[in-house]
Amino acid sequence: MQALVERFRDHLAYEKRSSPNTVRAYLENVVAALAFVRAKRGREPEPRDLDIPTLRSYLASLFEHNEPATIARKLSAVRAFLRFLRRERIIDENLAMLVRPPKAKKSLPSFLTPEQAAALVEAPRAASRRPTVLELRDAAILEVLYGCGLRVSECVGLDLVDLEAIELRVRRGKGGKDRIVPLGEKARAALDAYLDRRAELRPTDGALFLNARGARVTTRSVRRFVDRHALVAGTPPTHPHALRHSYATHLLGSGADLRSIQQLLGHSSLKTTARYAHTDIHYLMSQYSNHPKSGRSFARVDVKGKRK
Repeated sequence: MQALVERFRDHLAYEKRSSPNTVRAYLENVVAALAFVRAKRGREPEPRDLDIPTLRSYLASLFEHNEPATIARKLSAVRAFLRFLRRERIIDENLAMLVRPPKAKKSLPSFLTPEQAAALVEAPRAASRRPTVLELRDAAILEVLYGCGLRVSECVGLDLVDLEAIELRVRRGKGGKDRIVPLGEKARAALDAYLDRRAELRPTDGALFLNARGARVTTRSVRRFVDRHALVAGTPPTHPHALRHSYATHLLGSGADLRSIQQLLGHSSLKTTARYAHTDIHYLMSQYSNHPKSGRSFARVDVKGKRK
């Protein structure tokens, strides 16, 4: 089975040309499923062990510590593995396709108000009159996340060659697709301020954003400093992806059409982008209901689109 998993990894990386993050996630999920089968059978698993009862037992074991969307992703990885095994004629049928994933909760994207987003983005430079190179880097990353709507993995994956005068080239984003996004004046200015001092970090490669050791910054590091700067800015606890959500929601509120936002975000389906229309309506309702002359009794809605 280990040899089959390795062949599946090569299939994802070289034939499907999946991103490193996708390959890693799929393998982790497949290995976890096989570990469950190993414990259940008391021996090394074989392809025929991945039958419907076993798969259902595996999904049931996940409910205590996983959300429905997470369980669905794990099932998707197992389906992809069995699809590969069927293509290789190792199994006759992909039985995982007959197992239904749990229904995921329909939640609206969380986002910041324009004032909160501005406070968070300005936080690294507001900390001192003479920002350090790492503070300038943080400011540039926040400007790119909010001003360009990038996923955090896309942001840390940028190289110097991907930066042009008024645009960024995102190479192999989600789904392995490339796209070009416009670079606003504030993001460009923040990048220039950081790039003027980037050499102080003693770069080890061509990555755009570096850590203190001169290597490419990681997504985990970005999550940590977003938490830190949110605390300084006095904004609600948030995460890097909320800046992407904020970018889309604020664009929609400014009059941008969904099709344009879809292209900027790199969504494969307009249905995914349409969620921001519902978020924007919830936000507008919450603001209108706070007006003393509204004469309406809308339930208060927080910035995550949840009723209070």
